Amino acid sequence: MNKANELLKKGLGVDLQLLPNREKTLLIDALREHSGLPELLAQLDLARSSYFYHRARAAVGDKYLEVRQSITDVFESNHRCYGYRRLQASLTRQDVAISEKVVQRLMKQESLVVPKPRKRRYASYLGEISPAPENLINRDFQAAVPTEKWLTDITEFQIPAGKVYLSSIIDCFDGMVVSWTIGTSPDAELVNTMLDAAIETVAETTDRGLWFTPIGAATTAGQAGYQE
Repeated sequence: MNKANELLKKGLGVDLQLLPNREKTLLIDALREHSGLPELLAQLDLARSSYFYHRARAAVGDKYLEVRQSITDVFESNHRCYGYRRLQASLTRQDVAISEKVVQRLMKQESLVVPKPRKRRYASYLGEISPAPENLINRDFQAAVPTEKWLTDITEFQIPAGKVYLSSIIDCFDGMVVSWTIGTSPDAELVNTMLDAAIETVAETTDRGLWFTPIGAATTAGQAGYQE
């Protein structure tokens, strides 16, 4: 028993009682030439029947070997964003019959973890904000004729490659998009490009939000004879 204690405690640095039975079995097999089986079973608190059960399973081989590889390939090819449900659905489309619970267990064994998005740190600084224009719309988003009222805003999208921003103008008459631009920064260039594309039509535009107030946007609209 002393020999077993010395071998197991030397340089392992882990709590042996927390090891799953399968790993305890592998450890015992690695130490069998140094100590007897009864001593190792007692030291690892592993039942004799459990030891021989896991030895028999190891001799048969891993029946999920090909499935493990398929799960890893699908997981990596989809930017490590697929959870076990989407992985199971993808395998089903490949005619691989496997339950969600098995996929979840295999993902855990292969250390396939979907990274959690980091929370955005709160920042109270909004930059230099120009005075808000007069509220001409007053929450009346109906228009009797086309190009009478336009609405604009910027929308942020989070994709695997990073953040992208969509700036668009919508006509209140029919809800159709008048013009739009997309970019990686919510800056004046994004808004002004959208305005330049929309100025080909006649409109009275309004927006009390921050996104419509960068330097140049009001100037561009004013030069075209539009009211912000």
